[in-house]
Amino acid sequence: MKDNESSENSSFPSPHLREAYLRRFPIDAVERLETVFTLKTATQQITNVLNGWLESTAGSPARFQTLALLWGSGDRPVPHQDIIARLQVKRATVSAMMFALEQEGLVQSVGDQQDRRRLLATLTEKGKEVFTSAMDRNASRLQKTFAEFSPEELAAFRKMLTRVKDSFLKVDGEEGKR
Repeated sequence: MKDNESSENSSFPSPHLREAYLRRFPIDAVERLETVFTLKTATQQITNVLNGWLESTAGSPARFQTLALLWGSGDRPVPHQDIIARLQVKRATVSAMMFALEQEGLVQSVGDQQDRRRLLATLTEKGKEVFTSAMDRNASRLQKTFAEFSPEELAAFRKMLTRVKDSFLKVDGEEGKR
């Protein structure tokens, strides 16, 4: 079976772990554990597929998101700090990625005239071409991926995923206060 194929038989946790968990916790706790493992496995497999798709177009999901952010801003320069906030990564990660994008001629960064500590980024013409090509190619892939889902199902799914994420962040924040 390929890494990106799905199978109920290969899902984690294993039957042995499930049985051991059931000996210690009630069934609803097992359901939560299985939900987390299913979410983690699905996320990793989707990430692997997206990485493959983007490798042949924009290079990586982070690069695609950065190019998308810059493309969506039109000709308005975007502060590097906004890219850091949108990607939710460290400054060093964005600095290295922006350096690589600049070296490839996809992005241009200049100092902000009002605040020289800030760098502002824009897409070059080559960057616009690379992004629109990646967007076009991947739009058809996403259309095929979600063809069996209605707009209402997709909206409900996004809402549920956001609720799960928010719940994880809330519990993590509460744990961090102790």
